[in-house]
Amino acid sequence: MNKLLIANRGEIACRVIRSAKSLGIRTVAVHSEADAEALHVKTADESVLLGPAKASESYLNIDRVLAAAAETNADAVHPGYGFLAENADFATRVSDAGLLWVGPTPNQIRAMGDKERARTIAENAGVPVLKGSPRFAMDDLNGLHEAAARVGFPLLVKASAGGGGIGMRLVDGPELLEKTVSSTQAMAHRSFGDGTVFLERYIAKARHIEIQVFGFGDGRAVHFYERECSIQRRFQKVIEEAPAVGFPTNMRDRMTQCAVALTQSQQYAGAGTVEFIVDGATNEFYFLEMNTRIQVEHPVTEMTTNVDLVALQIKLARGDDLAALTQDSVSQTGHAIECRLYAENPAKMFMPSPGKLETLVLPDPTAGVRVDTGVRQGDVVTPYYDPMLAKLICHADSRSAAIDLMRTNLRYTRIEGIANNVSFLENVMAHRQFQTGDIFTGFIDTYKTDLIG
Repeated sequence: MNKLLIANRGEIACRVIRSAKSLGIRTVAVHSEADAEALHVKTADESVLLGPAKASESYLNIDRVLAAAAETNADAVHPGYGFLAENADFATRVSDAGLLWVGPTPNQIRAMGDKERARTIAENAGVPVLKGSPRFAMDDLNGLHEAAARVGFPLLVKASAGGGGIGMRLVDGPELLEKTVSSTQAMAHRSFGDGTVFLERYIAKARHIEIQVFGFGDGRAVHFYERECSIQRRFQKVIEEAPAVGFPTNMRDRMTQCAVALTQSQQYAGAGTVEFIVDGATNEFYFLEMNTRIQVEHPVTEMTTNVDLVALQIKLARGDDLAALTQDSVSQTGHAIECRLYAENPAKMFMPSPGKLETLVLPDPTAGVRVDTGVRQGDVVTPYYDPMLAKLICHADSRSAAIDLMRTNLRYTRIEGIANNVSFLENVMAHRQFQTGDIFTGFIDTYKTDLIG
């Protein structure tokens, strides 16, 4: 691998560029017209314009991305997360073009990208799953109420092709079931080109725990322990930690074993994340999904295990010998917390807040403090893409020390010109229930008055 094209933008593109350069690999950035002066464009060795600001005409345009690789003589593609990262057709076309694909195989992406099919695969691998229903195709409601009765209320309507919290709707009772299923099918069709949905049992007070895995493509796999992802709004994560808070050793052992067994069963190649929901009432855990890409929250794992997951992805793709990476070689130290800094207004249901970053002051990276960003002061946050500005990650010997370090660095952070969530994040860090570890997926909704005012 001599030249790597990053088929993405923002902080993840900058993140991949750093690891590639550390391995002596030249990099190619791609960009839309709106991102012509973006940080990832200025950081890469070369850049190529894909098209207009609209993602469908630029970052999601497979033909144009592949043309950019050909124009620059790139010999490999890293998809980052989002956009085309879990698009099996894109992975196929990259390989068919004679390029190295930094990720799992198209078949693996396709199998895990279908959330209902992934449930079956997980169950066959001995991984516990929640009660669920067969799939309902677009405009198909036949047998819906009978299926819902078997699953039980409350339940979630979930897009089969969804992910990252997108394509999920809560239903408390049968009255709104048909309307919610129809609206979710329509949204899923618009977002993913697939309107198929299924029903899954909803756990009211739950924790969201995920296991970082890495497969070698030959049936071997290792894990890099767990991450706590329970602080969410609209089913999307905003604060993550490693390790999980007050996690019993026996549950960690069972969960990591399940994650590795699933990864091995697919002969999975590369970095992936197996996500679980933990029932707060019973302490039982259940499979949610497997993400076939690097995660937004991967830095907390890197900070606690001292491993570069992106570099591992690249090394596997180019055929490096990774025999030294065994489960016994993986250890975890200290505690890390990640806060996602967004251009959004928490007081208005976290509505995105595009505009010019008149002031952007982020902490300087030091021992225990990491900042991943794709923007600079003076940049314009457009309405076309995800409004995340940066990720602030703090690592210390203990969780309480990591919280204190995060609070110090959030106080230092200054963002002016657009609404943002820095004060909200400070309020979460200062909240007594957060500090004592009493966290769950409904934390923000439960303490909304304390956190937002």
